Amino acid sequence: MLYPVEGTCSKFVDVTLGEDGTVQQVKFIGGCPGNTQGVCALARGMKASEVIKRLEGIQCGNKGTSCPDQLAKVLKGLV
Repeated sequence: MLYPVEGTCSKFVDVTLGEDGTVQQVKFIGGCPGNTQGVCALARGMKASEVIKRLEGIQCGNKGTSCPDQLAKVLKGLV
């Protein structure tokens, strides 16, 4: 399902969680392709709670957020 993100170059993140809370699929729409693909590959197969713990609060420059931080926020709303 597509979720809007704020304050980043990405506009949306597409996330699918398994019934056990594991990230099955994640894809950013927009943003820096190499960075977002790397974040997606690392998050896949990980428990959403662990992804949140690792990514929440990461900032990109002076934006006050980042694509990883936005992913954590989306996941917090899902678990």
